[in-house]
Amino acid sequence: MAIVLGPNQYGKAENRLVTVTRDGSAHTIRDLTVSTSLRGDLADTHLTGDNSKVLATDTQKNTVYAFARQAPIGRIEDFALRLGRHFVSSQEAITGARVLVDEHSWDRIEGNGHSFVQGTNEKRTTAVTVDGDRAWVVSGVRDVVVLKSTGSEFHGFPRDEYTTLKETDDRILATSVTARWRYQGFGGAGGPIAAEVDWAESFAEIRRLLLTTFATKHSLSLQQTLYAMGEAVLRARPEVAEVRLSMPNKHHFAVDLSPFGLENDNEVFYAADRPYGLIEGTVLRDDAEDAGSAWYALPTF
Repeated sequence: MAIVLGPNQYGKAENRLVTVTRDGSAHTIRDLTVSTSLRGDLADTHLTGDNSKVLATDTQKNTVYAFARQAPIGRIEDFALRLGRHFVSSQEAITGARVLVDEHSWDRIEGNGHSFVQGTNEKRTTAVTVDGDRAWVVSGVRDVVVLKSTGSEFHGFPRDEYTTLKETDDRILATSVTARWRYQGFGGAGGPIAAEVDWAESFAEIRRLLLTTFATKHSLSLQQTLYAMGEAVLRARPEVAEVRLSMPNKHHFAVDLSPFGLENDNEVFYAADRPYGLIEGTVLRDDAEDAGSAWYALPTF
């Protein structure tokens, strides 16, 4: 029986990076969490402990901070691409890199230009994978908490001896959206679509489409809502090949007030944090280009 080394990568996870751009009295804060992972000809370090091809994770951390100083961060997709391509082009043994970036929001406090309050937990994300002269970009959002107080039903499901859930034609629908979308058109120098992507405009429109569809789609199930959200993005945004969504059902149960002689006509609810239904799915074009390494070592959602 032979034992061999399988796929592997290593890097520096969750580097916390904050930059301040000072334009007179008006300052701008960028707050990122950056994770880097490298792969390539790394068998020796695993099998013999020879580290001659291992770019230290501390060096990767320092590179993140140096790149943030040497040039404006810009859009997180561009920053991740610069980092990934640097690691692959500067280290002979490294053939691939994955760079994950989460951006945390801060809002300026009215009254001066240098005081801020942290925004919502919502995070803009990107996952860039570089393999040789190719690159893949998967951007997204997570922790986007949404709720609508009507326009949602759930009925017609199978019932057995363990079923206690009541059917409803009017319920609160709430979830915390994690959405990732894969851009298409990337090659060695960027494909015809990718070369034209305005990251900021694309992100803003995709986020708007997701939220608008959640709000306006009359839902018979969270699965139906998930598909409609992904479909809306793909129909409107030709630069996107597929959308992956993870949406926990943040249950709101009507409280039984009858012991107190009170009626409850869908007005008072108990918000349960766990357990919860977890709805996940992928919506993609039937002619989408092959995903290649876009999702390499990324969790499913």
